Amino acid sequence: MAQFRATDKDGINVFETPKTEVMPFDGVKVKIGGAFTQSWQALKDANTATPVSATNTLYSIKPGFNTANANLNFNVALAEGVDLKMDMYLSSRHHNETWVKGGYIQFNKFPFLKSLLIDNIMKYTTLKVGHMEINYGDAHYRRSDNGNSIYNPFVENYIMDAFATEIGLEADVQHNGFIGVVGVTNGEIKGDLSDIDEKKDSASTGSRNPAFLAKLGYDNKITEKLRVRLTGSVYTTAGSYANTLYYGDRTGSHYFLVMEQSSSVIADATKTAFSGRFTPGFTDKVTSYMGNLMLKYDLMTGLSLESFSTYEKSNGRSKSEIWGERDAKQFATDLVVRFGKGENFWLGGRYNKVDASLYNVNATVNPAIATKYDVSIDRVAVSGGWFMTKNIMAKVEYTKQKYDGFLAKDIRHGGKFNGLVVEAVVGF
Repeated sequence: MAQFRATDKDGINVFETPKTEVMPFDGVKVKIGGAFTQSWQALKDANTATPVSATNTLYSIKPGFNTANANLNFNVALAEGVDLKMDMYLSSRHHNETWVKGGYIQFNKFPFLKSLLIDNIMKYTTLKVGHMEINYGDAHYRRSDNGNSIYNPFVENYIMDAFATEIGLEADVQHNGFIGVVGVTNGEIKGDLSDIDEKKDSASTGSRNPAFLAKLGYDNKITEKLRVRLTGSVYTTAGSYANTLYYGDRTGSHYFLVMEQSSSVIADATKTAFSGRFTPGFTDKVTSYMGNLMLKYDLMTGLSLESFSTYEKSNGRSKSEIWGERDAKQFATDLVVRFGKGENFWLGGRYNKVDASLYNVNATVNPAIATKYDVSIDRVAVSGGWFMTKNIMAKVEYTKQKYDGFLAKDIRHGGKFNGLVVEAVVGF
């Protein structure tokens, strides 16, 4: 059968596709899977923005159920060591209609080349070609992806959510715990043939350049009880018409309608899909670095400690920011205690902080008066959960988030929200 990450409990703490023995091929086979998340929330928010219109007055929210999120997955074995993966979003905040996340072919072997040299190389190598989730950093392996929330011990993803699907090629090399990843993509969330300025590093119109990514790391059991994974990653593009490294989630936040406008724009779900998140706005040029450390220590049968930490630094600009580039950085760390038979229960805590610079300009976009100012957002989340079976999970989270440094007329000025979110999750 096709060799991909499991979409149930077995997929937790799985990162790059493991290099296991290629399964025998006896004809094309299709595995259909899916994921479903239903949530109930009791969040409350507030701000101190200077009222100028409905655009910076908060939408009134009450406790209640949110529209469920659902995914549909197809994993197809095409030949010996050759698999196809296609994922679809059936229901999401950002796209209510069915939407294809992406599809790619994964090569763990090239049986049709009949080359001993290539066969030996592929013992340690996995190639992916197509429209796929970019492998920048490790945090994207622990995030909630619409209905697929089973890998995430918390309800929401990071405040600055590095996730995108792009068209390209990725090569993963794994041997004795060492990991190397290189990739090249189109640098945008979809294919685009529009005629734009092709000059490299064009500040006024954007330029279409490839994006490059790389990762180096080590993942292994240091002792019988201790697993260590340490990686460093980079993603860079000299220019893009519409880069979405921090705005590529076409599904949406799992915190619904917090810190959103009270105006009629709330009726358009696509404009309010990312509640509680922050995008630095690097839609043209961007270079980002991420370091990740995961530790898992098995104290005894049915009891383990697990921590996952991220430090990220990014630099870039939007197409209109002709006056220069800005910086953003993020730190996140969490500690999860897994316990009970099969470690089916957990308790966890996470701290997440973003610091970024923004430009303060008037409507004429005059470079002479453009000035930078600094903002910060921090979040604390405490969660607990239960795997009733390896396909059915329930979790509850208390979260508290606050905003500092935003301008007086910005809806995020003095912003804060807190409260409970409960999720029921199915993955198969």
